[in-house]
Amino acid sequence: MSGIATREIQVAGAAGPIPARVYRPTDAPVGVPLPVIVYFHGGGWVIADRNVYDASARALARESSAVVLSVDYRRAPEFRFPAQHDDALASYRWTVANAPSIGGDPARIAVAGESAGGNLAIATAIAARDAGLPAPIHILSIYPIAGSDLNTPSYQENANAMPLNRAAMAWFLHHTLRTDADASDPRINLVAANLSGLPPVTIIAAQIDPLRSEGEMLTERLRAAGVTVERREYPRVTHEFFGSDMLLPEAKTAQVYAGARLRAAFVRNIADPTK
Repeated sequence: MSGIATREIQVAGAAGPIPARVYRPTDAPVGVPLPVIVYFHGGGWVIADRNVYDASARALARESSAVVLSVDYRRAPEFRFPAQHDDALASYRWTVANAPSIGGDPARIAVAGESAGGNLAIATAIAARDAGLPAPIHILSIYPIAGSDLNTPSYQENANAMPLNRAAMAWFLHHTLRTDADASDPRINLVAANLSGLPPVTIIAAQIDPLRSEGEMLTERLRAAGVTVERREYPRVTHEFFGSDMLLPEAKTAQVYAGARLRAAFVRNIADPTK
């Protein structure tokens, strides 16, 4: 895909440096700081990396006219929960302090992610709030893991769906969590977390996805907490569709929508930095 320049860097993780990839639109003005999106890939916290989710990161850079920092947080089972969440927060903290080093504007930082990464995006915003860090100006959460109940209506409906199904999600949780009690931790079970005071959220959902119901519940919980949230569900597509714009028109439509939501947030922040 043309129009995006990339370079490999390392950022501070919770236990040492971790790899990351910087994406920047090639038509961006030289020397002008761009908004930044800290992006967390999917894979159930166990598999995949920035290479597997390269298409999604490129699409976000292209559609939002922003620098994207795609972070390779530590993965289970070698590094179990909460290593992934600790790395996500550390990488966000690094970005707040070092955005100019990647051509970014520290006053315009958003967080984004897919699936397990969609969970990390919201959990990172919560952790930043609790740590007194500057809040991201927007959260993009694409079909997030938002709970640990494998018997929701969408799990029953899509128990054998592909590429994600009930057995696969149980496998991811088994390899990620230290004990059964971790399943109730609000960093995993976002629908039970304190969501108050978060920045605006965009949730992208797929119809054929066992995570669909918990995403719906998360949307309701965010609204109940007074958070501005917009959720858009795409019919006839499965979990992991977002990066498949070369094959699926719905993916391209979702990418354009995500980019528009992020661009609007970045523009509002320029007009009024308090928003």
